[in-house]
Amino acid sequence: MPDMSASASLAMTHLVPLAAEVDEDKVTPGVLGFIVFAVMAVAVWGLMKSMNRHMGKVDFQEEEDPKGDASDASDKKAGSGGKASPAKG
Repeated sequence: MPDMSASASLAMTHLVPLAAEVDEDKVTPGVLGFIVFAVMAVAVWGLMKSMNRHMGKVDFQEEEDPKGDASDASDKKAGSGGKASPAKG
């Protein structure tokens, strides 16, 4: 097994020229930042496309009451707002 300090010094000798090129006053997201941003943009686009498809299937119109609206209309005219419960007492 090679000595860890030797491999660490070898890695540092390869990384020092790269570190010398880095400008301390300039920070950029780089390729990884662009890839992450692009993946998030594609995911949001896909979610919005799916939402539009699902919202297109929604029916916002109320269905008629199958029991009949005659009893509801008479209750509204009487001002009770619904079926009256019998008084107890």
